[in-house]
Amino acid sequence: MSKTNTLRLDRKKVLLEVCDYVQLTIGAIIIAVAIDSFLIPNRVVAGGVTGIATILHLTLGWPIGVLVLLFNIPLFILGYRYTGGLTFLMRSGYTVLVMSLAIDLLAPYMPRNISDPLLYTIFGGFLDGLGIGLVFRARGTTGGTDIIAKLVNRFTGLQLGQVILYVNTLVLLAAGVLIGLQPALYALIVNFVIAQTVDTVQEGLGYARSVMIVSSNAAAIRDGLLRELHRGVTVLHGQGGYTEAEKDVLYCVVAKSEVAALKRVVMETDPGAFLVITEAYEVLGRGFKPVAVG
Repeated sequence: MSKTNTLRLDRKKVLLEVCDYVQLTIGAIIIAVAIDSFLIPNRVVAGGVTGIATILHLTLGWPIGVLVLLFNIPLFILGYRYTGGLTFLMRSGYTVLVMSLAIDLLAPYMPRNISDPLLYTIFGGFLDGLGIGLVFRARGTTGGTDIIAKLVNRFTGLQLGQVILYVNTLVLLAAGVLIGLQPALYALIVNFVIAQTVDTVQEGLGYARSVMIVSSNAAAIRDGLLRELHRGVTVLHGQGGYTEAEKDVLYCVVAKSEVAALKRVVMETDPGAFLVITEAYEVLGRGFKPVAVG
């Protein structure tokens, strides 16, 4: 590899690293805003380490940011060993530091008059989940439950958002006696919104549909899709499990708005075709989003 190409790769790597840390910073600040503006003023416990810190803040008046930072030290040791080594430690340590400082420093300046349960549960959960999702996309964590979620995801394959929901639910049930029934119920709603938002940020909005078409007239359907929808079509060679007949299987990804046109092309060509249409959470490549890290 030439020296010029090496320099380009190094510059690209540095740029990606800078972008990751910008994303970590934005995510950490968004989480702090959610906690200061929506959750703390309404005595809602978000769960995990932040939830424990919130309980201590509400009962003893201790600063949340400092508590979050202290509680995460033993979890960082586990995360360093099992989920990413030095890279994990640097990114997650930076995120928790920014988040902890932002929670305590921004608190006096954040609006605290949003007392409608619908607003503070939905928007508080959405902002918290958005921040966590951005941090995950930048290959970091916000400590606490997120580190546990990363560990469980690594060894079981469970979705990150779902692990956060399960773990936080257990924490909230255990803390229900201290925070009261009504705040605990609101907190469950908040954590459900957080889990859904995290998975949406990680996987996309499901704006596309992937389609598999089994037909004895696959060639004509392929030509129709290429002509009418201008979408790429992959031809797979299949065999009927019962008839053992050889058939081509078409695979195509289209925008959600193009599903009706696709079905029309298929039905006009072969009314007996077999279609399977599923949601595609994220599609990268020509005709959709460009392939990018993060």
